[in-house]
Amino acid sequence: MPPFKFPLLAGATALLLSLAPLVAQAAAQPLAEQLQAARQEGSIWTAFALNRHLNPFKLDIAVEGGRARLSGRVESAVQKELAERVALSIDGIEKVDNRIEVDEGTAEGEPPTLVQRLEDATLTATVKSKLLWNSNTRGLDIQVESQDGAVTLSGRAQTPAAKELAGQLASNTDGVRELFNHLSVSTADSSASEIEVAAEEAREAISDGWITSKVKASFVYSRNLDALNLDVETKDGFVSLRGSVLSAAEKRLAVDIARNIRGVRGVDADALLISD
Repeated sequence: MPPFKFPLLAGATALLLSLAPLVAQAAAQPLAEQLQAARQEGSIWTAFALNRHLNPFKLDIAVEGGRARLSGRVESAVQKELAERVALSIDGIEKVDNRIEVDEGTAEGEPPTLVQRLEDATLTATVKSKLLWNSNTRGLDIQVESQDGAVTLSGRAQTPAAKELAGQLASNTDGVRELFNHLSVSTADSSASEIEVAAEEAREAISDGWITSKVKASFVYSRNLDALNLDVETKDGFVSLRGSVLSAAEKRLAVDIARNIRGVRGVDADALLISD
C-alpha cells in the first residue's frame, strides 16, 4: 500500500521549524543536512504528539539523509504501520527503517500530555541546534533526548573538555531542568575528525547574517541572559555586542556564547554595559 500524505497543524510545526532556520547562506552541505535532519525529527515528533493513536507511546526517532529510523513499542501492528506512514508524510523523508516492536501490554499509566510532548520535541531541537552552531561541538557524534525537561546526551566526545562543553550548552538552555551527560570520551579518531572539520570549515562561506542570527538565537535560548537587552552586529566575521547585562558574569557568558558560534573571528563587547 503506497504511503499517504496529510498536513500537520501549522502552528505546532512552525514552533519546531523556527528553532533551526534554513542555512542556505552558509553553503555548508554537511551542516545543512544535520540541521535538516533535526527539523525533520522535530516534525515527526510533532506529528506523533498530535496523533491520538500514537501519542500514548514513547517512540524514538533518528533521521539521517532523508531516512528515518523508528524504535520503541506500540500495542498493535496497525499502530506500527501508522507510525511509519506518519513519518513518510514529512517533507524530505523518503525511507523509514521501522524497528518499532509490537507489545500488547505496552500502554501503561497516563500518557504524556500533548503540551509536554511538544515541549520535549522543542527542547530536543533547541539543544541539537546549539550543539551544531557551536564551533567546538558541531563535529561530535551526539544524540539528544528530552523528557519532561530532563535532557540526556549520548554518543561520543573527543575529549573530556568537549564532553563538558556539550553538557554546559545543554544545561544552559532555557527549559532544561535536569541533564544526564552520558557522552563517552574517545580520542582514537580525534585527529582525523579535527582535520575533517577544519577542512569543511575552510570550504564554508558563512555569512555575517548567518552568524548574527545564530548568536541572537543562542542568547534567546540561554536561561541566564535577557536577549531583549542585547543587540548583535556582525561584519566580516567580527561580532559587536551592545546593550546591557546585570553582571560581569553575564557579560562573560554573552561573549563566550558569541565567540564559539561557527565562523566568528572575534567579539567586541566594549559597548555591552553592566547595569548598576
